[in-house]
Amino acid sequence: MPKSKVQQLTNKDMEKLLSQQTTVILDSVDYKIKGVDKRLDSMDKRFDGIDKRFDIVDKRMDSLEQRLNKMEININQKFDHLITTLDKFLKRMTDLEQDFEMMKADLKRVKKVIKDKLGVDII
Repeated sequence: MPKSKVQQLTNKDMEKLLSQQTTVILDSVDYKIKGVDKRLDSMDKRFDGIDKRFDIVDKRMDSLEQRLNKMEININQKFDHLITTLDKFLKRMTDLEQDFEMMKADLKRVKKVIKDKLGVDII
């Protein structure tokens, strides 16, 4: 019975075939990985562009935040001034009302004294 070709292979032949097969597989995997690397590099470049845009947006946001803080401080100062002015006005009004009430009471007493002493009724 003749031996088939497969049976006739020696260990060295098998090692050589396995080595060639491994090389082919590794070369194929390397080729695929290089393709993935290229895609990842292009994605990295895109992300770099996005990062730059975010940096610009961050700077704008910081600038806006600073401007808003200044505006808030300015508005608070104006409100403080307005409240102080209103407080002074309210005090003046209260003082005038008190003075008016005292003058009304004084006038009533004067009218009563004139009526009692002189008998003249002032309306």
